[in-house]
Amino acid sequence: MINLLNTTRVTKWLVSGPPFLYLTLFFLLPSLIMVVASFRYPGDYGGLAPLFGVEPGKETGLTLETYRFFFSDFIYTQIFIKSFGVAMASTLVCLLMAYPLALLIAHSPRKHRDFMVLLVILPFASNFLIRVYAWMIILGPQSAFSLAVNHLLGWFGIAPVPLLFSSFAVLVGMVYVHLPFMVLPLYTNLEKHDPVLLDAAQDLGANAWNRFWKVTWPLSLPGVYSGAALVFIPVLGMFAIPDILGGTGDILIGNLIKDQFLGTRDWPFGSTLSIMLTIAVLLLAGITAMISRQGVRQ
Repeated sequence: MINLLNTTRVTKWLVSGPPFLYLTLFFLLPSLIMVVASFRYPGDYGGLAPLFGVEPGKETGLTLETYRFFFSDFIYTQIFIKSFGVAMASTLVCLLMAYPLALLIAHSPRKHRDFMVLLVILPFASNFLIRVYAWMIILGPQSAFSLAVNHLLGWFGIAPVPLLFSSFAVLVGMVYVHLPFMVLPLYTNLEKHDPVLLDAAQDLGANAWNRFWKVTWPLSLPGVYSGAALVFIPVLGMFAIPDILGGTGDILIGNLIKDQFLGTRDWPFGSTLSIMLTIAVLLLAGITAMISRQGVRQ
């Protein structure tokens, strides 16, 4: 009996030990380093000032200056709000586009599903930056798409609008890159639905809309939540797409953090922005989890 318990413990450690060690080394420790860095002074030439200085007059040790600076200027709150707005819009558009596609794949003959899923993930075979730069050509001022859109707007008396280097281009790029992350969880969920439930609802007199809203949609909510998380969180911290497709007024929190580390080299303030972003995401995730649990109880 004792040998059996020891074997079970060893097996649990062998299974859970490597993931735990990985998360500790590459998530917990970097997060702790970021927290400590947010309370440090910036170095004279960027980076971090020494924690214990030997030269008189140098700012060393720990400070709350970066947090005071963050809360003293409303522009950073505006950037946060704008970033959350872009993330929410991208998630909503991805959901509206991905749900019918995932439903179509799930209801297709089984022999065609693998090929259709392959088409969904096929863009991952090419480089991320190449795909984003391709949208610069598609949305360029002399592209066929831009000329067609502006020609159509001209019929309604609307002046030509630039599609590239705009908030529209950022949203298009975000949706294009993250759409597969919404399709796959939804398809995985919808494929498991028992068609007998829809047949029973139809026998009870429910029309197509009621069958979807009362049966399919509630059962697919776990896939919706998973897909929303896989889209919302990466979009919130994305900086490459706004840099490439956005204009000077399309600075999001990801761009701001990147500029603090690589541009101005103000690592303490960049760490502070990262910590505030992490706290905001965790709070939002907690609120969403509470709402979903209340929905399940009801």
